[in-house]
This record gives sequence, structure tokens and C-alpha cells, in this order.
Amino acid sequence: MLAKLQDLSLLCMSLVLISVVGAFAQNLWQTLPPPAAPPEPAATGTVTHDGATLYYAIHGEGPPVILLHGGMGNTEHWGGQVGALAATHKVVTMDSRGHGRSTRGGKRLSYHLMASDVLALMDHLEFAQAALIGWSDGGNTGLDLAIHHPGRVKRLFVFGSNFHPSGLKSPPDGSATFPNYLRRATADHVRLSRQKNQLAGFLKALRNMWRTEPAFTKDQLGAIAVPVTVAHAEHDEIVRREHSKRLAKLIPGAQLRELPGVSHFAMWQDPAAFNAELLAFLAVD
Repeated sequence: MLAKLQDLSLLCMSLVLISVVGAFAQNLWQTLPPPAAPPEPAATGTVTHDGATLYYAIHGEGPPVILLHGGMGNTEHWGGQVGALAATHKVVTMDSRGHGRSTRGGKRLSYHLMASDVLALMDHLEFAQAALIGWSDGGNTGLDLAIHHPGRVKRLFVFGSNFHPSGLKSPPDGSATFPNYLRRATADHVRLSRQKNQLAGFLKALRNMWRTEPAFTKDQLGAIAVPVTVAHAEHDEIVRREHSKRLAKLIPGAQLRELPGVSHFAMWQDPAAFNAELLAFLAVD
């Protein structure tokens, strides 16, 4: 009898464990873990372009890859990725104009302007070409580069990005992750920015850009000749799944990668799986 009770107890414990693990996996997309602290960079610096001073950090050695963060983000948001990628690549993170430690300048904020900033950084670092990994707004900036400067882009990975404002959910899905992200990003901005008193104007400029941009045409996307991977999270709060599928279809040869169990913040929610996607993307010659 005692043995049977012990077996029953073990069975119950196993069922509870399975239930807990299942619940965690199911609810992972509803969490917003903080990004890992980035490793100490090999070098940091700034480059001045078109009225803005742009901050960047460099990790590792090898073929160059540039990581472009999302709206209201900063270089620290890639903290969980740079270590994994820097083992085989020279990883450059940059704060987009107005974000993080970079200043905004006086021009109207646009993806095309931010793409020109990336080119200025590449020229400063003497990169003839680089792989680009863009999250959200960073992916939109990467698409602009692939359209207008394909010779500078070796390959492009875009995650949680849109090619037209109609691809956005308005309002975002009802989970708490997106408003929590905005609170976190605002606190980061206050901590890092050299222009803390310009927060309200910066947010207004971002909202104006999101309402009207990007607006890439079918012909522009159809002319992209660099290898592109379009990644979409199963529970993305912001970008419609059909929009990501459409984006991949419009770009010749583009690969669509669907990320299960995560949201617009997949690189924080499941960094191991997200990094595996990035490493597979970079491993292709």
C-alpha cells in the first residue's frame, strides 16, 4: 500500500510539474523580462551626421553585423544578443537619432533619415558592406537601406517590422507587455539621453512618423535583391501576421520565420531561441 501511495504521489507531482511548465510556455508572450546586461564593449564612440550625434558600441571581431533597435529603444536592448553574435562577428550596436545616447538633430524624423545615419556610421567604421538585424523600427530602417543602398547590405533580418502603417494593430493587442515596454523605454530615455528636456517633442515626432511611415511600395519591395529573412512572433502585439506574410511574399526570395510562444519582445522572452534564429541567419554565406 505504501508503495502505491508513493507512486501516486510521484504521479501527482509530475502532473503538477507538467502543468506549471505548460502554463509558463503558454504565458511566456505575456511577460516582459528585462534585457540582459550587455558585455563590456571593445570600443564605443560617436559619429556626427546631419545635425545629430550618434552613439555606437562595438563587440567582437569578424564580418560586421549592425543591430538596429526598435522605437524608443537603445543599444542596451540587444544585451542578450551581442555576446552570442560577437563570438563570430564584429557586432555594432547604435542608438538611432533621438534614442538612447544619440541626439535628435533638427530634421523631421523618418526611416530614410535614420537609414542615412546607418550609412554614415558604416562609412565612419569603413564598412563597405554589413549584415543588418533590425527589430521593429530598426527593421523598417533596414528595409529602407535594402531598397536604396543594396550594395551596402550583405543580408537583412527584420523582426516585428512593417512596410506600411496599415500593417499595425491599432490599438495594440490588450496584453500589458506593450504599455510596460513604453514605461521601461521612457525610464531608459530619461537615464541615458543627453536631451532629457526634449522627451515630449521626441515622442510626438515618433508618433507622427508611425502614423505615416513606412510606405514602401510593391515595386520597391519587389526590387530588393539582398537576402532577407522576415520574422514574426506568434503573439506580436503590434504587427499583423498577415502583414508580415505579405512582406515576405513581396520581397523576392525572402524567408518567413514564425516564432512560436513569444511576442514583439521575443529577444527578451526567449533569448536562446531568438539568438539561434540570428545565428542561423548569419551562418548563410
